[in-house]
Order: sequence, then structure tokens, then C-alpha cells
Amino acid sequence: MSDHQNPRESAGPAKASARPGSDTELDDFICFAVYESNLAFNNLYRSLLGDLGLTYPQYLVMTLLWRRDRRTVREIGDALSLEYNTLTPMIKRLEALGLVSRVRDEQDQRVVNVTLTTEGTALQEKARKIPQCIAEATGLSVPELKDLKARLDTLRSNLRSGGGQE
Repeated sequence: MSDHQNPRESAGPAKASARPGSDTELDDFICFAVYESNLAFNNLYRSLLGDLGLTYPQYLVMTLLWRRDRRTVREIGDALSLEYNTLTPMIKRLEALGLVSRVRDEQDQRVVNVTLTTEGTALQEKARKIPQCIAEATGLSVPELKDLKARLDTLRSNLRSGGGQE
């Protein structure tokens, strides 16, 4: 889809860069390009995170805590767009790995605070190289990555709001 194409005109397939030698009709769908990009990211993260013993969603939780320790389960869920019933088992696994601890809030027992353990804090050093590895693997410059992220943020926002359709 070109930058100036009317979104309503693209309800069907939108031209995306087809893979070399590919002739599948799915290559005409922007959603398929995003889907395949997601699979490629997942595979790359899986290879990078294997040494840390983390899955990609666990890495995201840890990244949030490395940036600001002591968050509630709700704060983590909101930041990652994850439901409580998905997030709680993940945090329990991180706790079993000795990376985080969960403690009920003293003022409100319904609130669960998640904090890094010493091991969880130490893991950050091993993870420092991951963002750079991902950036390099994209083959894009920093300005191109920023532009792509901004476009994806706009795409996500538009899709969540119904695509701007009236």
C-alpha cells in the first residue's frame, strides 16, 4: 500500500514486498507480511534468548522491570497488553527461575507487586546485547527503524480504533 493510498481502498490485499521466488497470493496481503515478520522476529529472539533461559514474553516482563523495578501485575499487564490470566503464570515461572519475587501489597491485598531478585538484576547484563543484535539483524538504519516503528504504531492504533471507518 502506498503512503497516499486511501485505507478504504485497501480493504483487500495491499501490496507488500513479496519474498523472492514466492508466488503465493498471500504475498499480496499486508497482514501476511506483518505475520511473517513477527515469525522472523520470534525465531531471532528465540535464538538470542536461549542462553538467558527466557521466552520472548518473559523477556518483555524483565525489560519492564529492568527499566523500573517494582511494578504491579496490573501495570505489567497494561504495558504488554496481556490479561491477568496470561500474565500470572508467566510471572510465576519467572519467580520459579529465581528472577522475580511476588509480594502482596500491604495496603491492598488484591494488588501483587513484582520485583527483581538479585539474579534477575544480574541477568540484565547478559541481555544488554539483544537490542543491538535485533537492530543489526533488521538491516535498517536507526532513522529507518524509528520511522518503521512510528508507522507500525499508527497502523496498530488505526486497527484498534476500527481503521478510521465511519
